[in-house]
Amino acid sequence: MIDRNDKVKKICERLQELGYSSENNIKLYGEKFHLVSNPVPEGDGFAVDGITLTSGNVRRMRIPLPIIDSLRKEFDRAA
Repeated sequence: MIDRNDKVKKICERLQELGYSSENNIKLYGEKFHLVSNPVPEGDGFAVDGITLTSGNVRRMRIPLPIIDSLRKEFDRAA
């Protein structure tokens, strides 16, 4: 059985593979961002820090929960 820390680490790694990793550009919640961090656990989900390309402000964005839920199910099936 995978313990919680291993599961969090595996979800973070998988999110990076999906493009939520430092130095990538993404569009999230209708805005374009240049990511400056890798995913980190936050509350019941995960977040990344990014610079808004239009204003240059740094923001922390939560990764959409449906993506997180999908990854959790993926790892639960593998266990």
